[in-house]
This record gives sequence, structure tokens and C-alpha cells, in this order.
Amino acid sequence: MSFIIGKKCEGVCDTACVDVCPVDCINGPISVTGRGEEVENMTEEEKKGLQLYIDPTECINCGACLYECPVDAIYDDEEIAIAEGELDAVKKNYKFYGQEFKDIS
Repeated sequence: MSFIIGKKCEGVCDTACVDVCPVDCINGPISVTGRGEEVENMTEEEKKGLQLYIDPTECINCGACLYECPVDAIYDDEEIAIAEGELDAVKKNYKFYGQEFKDIS
């Protein structure tokens, strides 16, 4: 299971996590290949509802991103995110990458 970025990232899109990811698996908020570059010239208003995402097929679960997120929006794994009420964030993450979330609970 992959790390998940939750709703605390919405409207923030801080790319500190992107900078430390050794496999470049954090993308968004618009492009699945973008590494947050899209937000550099966006206003706070334009960022509303947008967030970054972690590619579940690329994430190596190293944890480097956890300590860099200034709003503590990153969860250790999908199960923890879901337990914290972030099922929508998990589904949104998979959808962003064109994948289907399969709930195994």
C-alpha cells in the first residue's frame, strides 16, 4: 500500500514533499507527470480544491515525504488514511492516476 496525501493538502499544494521524493512519484495538481510546477504561478484562489497526489504504483514507501509536509497531509498508508476518514482522498488519488481503488476491507 502506498502513502496517501489527504485533504489537508487541498488549496496548499506545497511541493516540499516533491523535492525529497527519491522516485519522483508525487505529482499534480493537474498533470500526472507534473511535480507541482503547475502551482508555482497560481494564486491562492486558483489553488482552491487542488492538491498533490502520490502514484501508488511508483511509491516505494520510504517515508521521506512525511517529514517534509508542512500541513501533515501525508498518511503512512491507505489503511491509516481510511481510518482517519480519508477514503475520498484515497479514491481521488487512484482516480488521478487513472486507476481503480479496490477496497479490501
